[in-house]
Amino acid sequence: PMVKNSNLQKRREAAVPRGVGNAYAIYAERASNAEVVDVEGRRLIDFAGGIAVLNTGHCHPKVVAAVKDQLEKFTHTCFQVMPYEQYIRLAERLNDLVPGDYPKKTIFLTTGAEAVENAVKIARAYTRRSAVIAFSGAFHGRTLMGMALTGKYRPYKVGFGPFPTDVYHVPFPETNEKDGWQKSMKALDTLFKADVGPDNVAAIIIEPVQGEGGFNIVPFEMLRALREICDRHGILLIADEIQTGFARTGKMFAIEHSGIAPDLVTMAKSLAGGFPLSAVTGKAEIMDAPAAGGLGGTYGGSPIGCAAANAVLDVMEEENLVERANVIGKRMIERLREMKKRNTFGNRIGDIRGLGAMVACELVTKDGTPDAELTKEVVSRPGENGLVLLSCGVNANVLRFLMPLTAPDALIEEGFDILERTIGQVLDAQVKAA
Repeated sequence: PMVKNSNLQKRREAAVPRGVGNAYAIYAERASNAEVVDVEGRRLIDFAGGIAVLNTGHCHPKVVAAVKDQLEKFTHTCFQVMPYEQYIRLAERLNDLVPGDYPKKTIFLTTGAEAVENAVKIARAYTRRSAVIAFSGAFHGRTLMGMALTGKYRPYKVGFGPFPTDVYHVPFPETNEKDGWQKSMKALDTLFKADVGPDNVAAIIIEPVQGEGGFNIVPFEMLRALREICDRHGILLIADEIQTGFARTGKMFAIEHSGIAPDLVTMAKSLAGGFPLSAVTGKAEIMDAPAAGGLGGTYGGSPIGCAAANAVLDVMEEENLVERANVIGKRMIERLREMKKRNTFGNRIGDIRGLGAMVACELVTKDGTPDAELTKEVVSRPGENGLVLLSCGVNANVLRFLMPLTAPDALIEEGFDILERTIGQVLDAQVKAA
């Protein structure tokens, strides 16, 4: 008998805790590039990319081949016990790719949260200071330090405290406010005066484009101002590139748009094309601060993950995905603007923003306030129409687009046709209900 989504959903509810949310009760059977087939044989276009993990698409033949090759040699030795060339080669490549004209070093771990934890450990070891500053709306992971740094209470922190101390938050600039970033810098200055001296701050951590926070782009002037403040006070600047990295924003790393080099960069998600692998890359002398044995992890830099990541970097180069991101991004913004102009949508599409292919749009009520209800409805429905879509944002009213950069143009257009149809259906239903 055919496996049904509804049966699997019942089993899931009985076996898996509710704390792990699911965007859809649709179960994947197989996938290729930007398309997924569910257990009932339905084809869906993937605009989620496993939450920004599949910039090179599902099962890229080069990545699959590299993994199969490694799989037949060995799957695990633990790098701390018996090292291997895949790890070294990947470290050398990231040291070259990450901005900054100085010697760099890289450590590999398994998850984004682990990369953030280790960046904080390294920063504290190097500066011999304890405080860390993050921003409201930020998302830095689900471990204790990750949650402490995350600038959103619900749902990430509820019931999980107490959190590590000496973590402070500065308000993130409002999306549409011209020069609003200066308010954030003023708030940072107030924080230095009121709560923590800059000489006790180990690091400031920032996502160059906020992921969960709503695809809010940090103004490049603000990144340059932060770099200047960090230099002045001996604070390390950590760029969290977990969601923004690996060609998504039309540069290999989003921080490159600002022209500055951070001291440390955290990476994960699209680094290994779907295999669990994360990294911290930074100035060699900073990376060398922790004593031998101070860093590590059983699965950190797994041979499979490193083999996949080396293949991912090859694909990005060969298929010119950095440039491709700009092409896709431009087309997405055009499409969204065309949709916004349509009278039938009655001004329900608000701000449209993007950097490369990291594009999002807000859904708003008739009077322009964030419409979380409409967003929820629009995201839950495309499954019926054959599209996988994600929302985000502090007000839960942002649609974000994270399709593979390898997705063909026609497929992206088809996805937006489905989105347009879905928004129409939801708004019609609302009118009827009223």
